[in-house]
Amino acid sequence: MKVVAFNGSPKKEGNTYHALKLVCEQLEEKGIETEIVNVGIKNVKACTACNLCFKNQDEKCVIKNNDVNNWIQKMKEADGIILGSPVHYSSLSASMKSFLDRAFYVAGANGSLFRHKVGASVAAVRRSGGLPVFNELNNYLTYSEMMIPTSNYWNVIHGLMPGQVHQDEEGVQIMRILGKNMAYLLELVENGKNKIEAPEKEDKVYTHFIR
Repeated sequence: MKVVAFNGSPKKEGNTYHALKLVCEQLEEKGIETEIVNVGIKNVKACTACNLCFKNQDEKCVIKNNDVNNWIQKMKEADGIILGSPVHYSSLSASMKSFLDRAFYVAGANGSLFRHKVGASVAAVRRSGGLPVFNELNNYLTYSEMMIPTSNYWNVIHGLMPGQVHQDEEGVQIMRILGKNMAYLLELVENGKNKIEAPEKEDKVYTHFIR
């Protein structure tokens, strides 16, 4: 099994990276392969709402000159996905937001590519705003019918300078338990394949409120 984690920080090895690494270490202890992809250091263009991903049905965003389409395929091929972001004005980093908007829109347009994968979210923050970012990240997972492991608190860890999150003892425990629970859920899903019938996928119903 493999889990791919996305680091939305413009600092390649800042606190978001260290938080993701704490989770990945627990997965690796269970023999699960992990990879951390650095999104925040890239100049990721925002979704233009062209809807060509619905028309083309090729699992690609038509915007060129970046890595988003490669990342979409990594997510499709993975058993689990972790989304990590620092807190910028109580919200996601700009590159992470642009990437997630495009990736999850393409996934939905092409038959729910991430449906029933195991997904988790992590926020790294100096002081406040971690919970709104955690909730924002979870919006992508819940919209996509993904399965979400939990920890013993919300998945937020604190620190200012790179590596300071390791001084947040409770935050470190949160990440550690999240990793253990994610590994457990991944094993349950893997062992349940071909034994327990998955619910049939329903076509999306769109309701508009303007008559």
